[in-house]
Amino acid sequence: MKFLSFIGVLAIIAAVAAVVFFFGGFYNVAATQPDPGFVASALRYVRTASIDRHAADSPPIPMEDAATIQAGARAFASRGCANCHGAPGVMWAKFSEGLRPDPPDLKEDEDVRALTPAQIFWVVRNGINMTGMPGFGLSDPPVPDQEIWTIAAFVKKLPDVSEADYKAWTADAAPHAGEAEPPR
Repeated sequence: MKFLSFIGVLAIIAAVAAVVFFFGGFYNVAATQPDPGFVASALRYVRTASIDRHAADSPPIPMEDAATIQAGARAFASRGCANCHGAPGVMWAKFSEGLRPDPPDLKEDEDVRALTPAQIFWVVRNGINMTGMPGFGLSDPPVPDQEIWTIAAFVKKLPDVSEADYKAWTADAAPHAGEAEPPR
């Protein structure tokens, strides 16, 4: 019984310490400071678990179809995705260097490569809190689900897309109304 009481007291002390650390202002929210390891790990775990739980839609279009992938490349370029994530032959925009956590390099990030098209669709449509990743389904007007599915198809194919192919596929991609011209 004393052991269980001791465990209970330790749990209360840990909870109070966490409250003091986070709500007392000791946790530094500045983007210039990296998250402590336990925070980064917890955020990564929570993000992965949330995506796994909520991404349940099935693709309504063929995800391996060349026309779908090319349409996704155009949407990726015109919606400004390359500004934060880069693309074959396209550097990230300077402002993306200040985002924390860093936006993943969709060509090389192993966590992204492991995502299913449904999971990519869910992330693009809903965004991810506290990362700078907007929810394109929340924009005004919202990006149509069909277009988001093409982006998901392109992101799955992205590690294998050449610079020449990306340039050819996106040559006619213009920013959508109300958006700034992407940097070149």
